[in-house]
Amino acid sequence: MVRMASQVNPPRGMRDFLPADKAKREHAFSVIKRVYRDHGFDEIETPVVEDHARLHAGLGGDNEKLSFSILKRGLGAEALAAAAETGDAEQLADLGLRFDLTVPLSRFYASHRAELPPVFRSIQMGPVWRAERPQKGRYRQFVQVDIDVIGEAGLLAEVELLSATSRVFAELGLTGCVFRVNDRRILFGLLDHCGFAPETHDRALIIVDKLDKIGAEGVIGELRELDPEAAERLGAVLAAVEPRLAGDGIPLTAEAISAVLPAGAAAEGVANLAEIGAALEGVLPEGVELRFDPTLVRGMGYYTGTIFEVAHPGSGSSVGGGGRYDGMIGRFLGQDVPAVGSSIGFERIVDLIELPASTGPEAVALVHDADAAPADLASLKAALVARGHRVRLERRQKNMKTLLARVAEQGFTRFANVRAGERDVDALELRELSA
Repeated sequence: MVRMASQVNPPRGMRDFLPADKAKREHAFSVIKRVYRDHGFDEIETPVVEDHARLHAGLGGDNEKLSFSILKRGLGAEALAAAAETGDAEQLADLGLRFDLTVPLSRFYASHRAELPPVFRSIQMGPVWRAERPQKGRYRQFVQVDIDVIGEAGLLAEVELLSATSRVFAELGLTGCVFRVNDRRILFGLLDHCGFAPETHDRALIIVDKLDKIGAEGVIGELRELDPEAAERLGAVLAAVEPRLAGDGIPLTAEAISAVLPAGAAAEGVANLAEIGAALEGVLPEGVELRFDPTLVRGMGYYTGTIFEVAHPGSGSSVGGGGRYDGMIGRFLGQDVPAVGSSIGFERIVDLIELPASTGPEAVALVHDADAAPADLASLKAALVARGHRVRLERRQKNMKTLLARVAEQGFTRFANVRAGERDVDALELRELSA
């Protein structure tokens, strides 16, 4: 039976990567890992599967609705029918694929706290899964790269996190990055000042988070349903801030932040951001800026203090983000543990970077005659590999131009013709390849 082309494509929302794509991804991985390790972070690994109940414990916000569940083994028709009737998902699934790396990290820390230092700095890199509606830039399987500082209650954690993350973007050649920074305490202070009742705060922030999608008028329109007068007051604040955000932005200083906020609103959050800005002055690499953005919300409800997102002129969406989530780990331990995390939008930055010219061992293609003896080819290849080269055997073909262009495109820099009977590696003539 002939299979249709659509039947051999990857599942919808997931992707294959050709060698050139994989090489660029591995380059990004290596840069990220090196920079974060240089900043004192240690890599850990967690399972891709977690308990279903843990993934649906209210820690993951809206992402919980997008999680993939794994059916229990041995379910019969009666069990499936009973679960369908009651709507109880846990009758069907006891495990699920992780939808982010923060929930697994929280479980990991709760499991291994006694074996870890008082302040633990972690790196996690790996795939996660969400039942997204596939579209450009959104996939059902994608890679997340996270660093977290657990156990440090002071703003030193944010300073380390922002410093290390900014260095990653610089090392990847992504200049022009702007870190938009806010504090959840400023957001709640603004809502209080404008007159929103405390019980409406979470709903109000969900609406404000739509600002880039529906605009200020749309946001104020939805907020009027919660409190018309409070919505108008917040609208006036947004109207005053908008020109500053559209211009050069708002520096992360107490004076600049206070100038765009109502007098006395969220003094603790303002002081926190100003101190972070002062600590990072002269530390961030060239081409990276910190800017205050009072409209930044980040949709995850577990954030408790500093929040940030990273914008790059080459991307229409954020290329990173994170914040402080002091209450999450306590859900596992029974006591609060301070924590701050940062996630890089790996799939987006890979689209923005270029793979640098190879600086490692020279890559050599041995183009051999069809009748060259396997033993001779194996001997030549082993000798070149032992000298530090990357080596590939390529059978000679009629169209040599196409062959050489292909291996050059795949990163090979030199080639040698190997005739039948050749076995002396020193006699090979290594010739230059041009990409």
